[in-house]
Amino acid sequence: MRLLVVEDEARLSAALQRGLQAEGFAVDVAGDGQDGLEMARHGGYDAMILDVMLPRLSGYRVVRQLRAERNWVPVLMLSAKDGEYDQADGLDCGADDYLTKPFSYVVLLARLRALLRRGAHERPTVLAFGDLELDPAERRVTVSREEVVLTAREFALLEYLMRRPGEVVSKIELLDHVWDAAVETAPNAVEVYVGYLRRKIGRDRLETVRGAGYRLAAVTPAAP
Repeated sequence: MRLLVVEDEARLSAALQRGLQAEGFAVDVAGDGQDGLEMARHGGYDAMILDVMLPRLSGYRVVRQLRAERNWVPVLMLSAKDGEYDQADGLDCGADDYLTKPFSYVVLLARLRALLRRGAHERPTVLAFGDLELDPAERRVTVSREEVVLTAREFALLEYLMRRPGEVVSKIELLDHVWDAAVETAPNAVEVYVGYLRRKIGRDRLETVRGAGYRLAAVTPAAP
């Protein structure tokens, strides 16, 4: 397994490299964000350990750029910034895990192994389907690049459908995942909110499959 460590603290970087090599990993090191980004683009790494506060480019910008380029290398962020919003920012930028300094080396290894088991599957930070885009972190939806304002329930309904693009999703499944399981909800609530959603994103983008459920449909806007 090939790992990339991007860390500007020389002593920590050297210690990580020695420790990981002792565990059988092949380890490359970069000392700033720009070099780390270039190496991650072309190195074919199985995982990446990425500091947040780096010279030239921050860890946030590095992982955001990699995900924008559809590079899905698993990323474990390291940072002395231990606030809950700092951790949320790292994960929302596209990192797979976040570990605060000082950290346990045993825990770092365990989290790294967990990332390697998952592999580099596609996991975009912004969901896209046809001309629909949904950003879960910013709670923002656009249709043909025009922002659409949705209620919390409409947003949750659209997000669930966009995580299953092209699939038929039943009313029961939508009730189970979009509505509160502890509160009894009539099945026609799904129909009502599908109607609300269609009025905002366009009827053609949300199909009814008779006897089965609903399915998102990609719509290509007409040329001007």
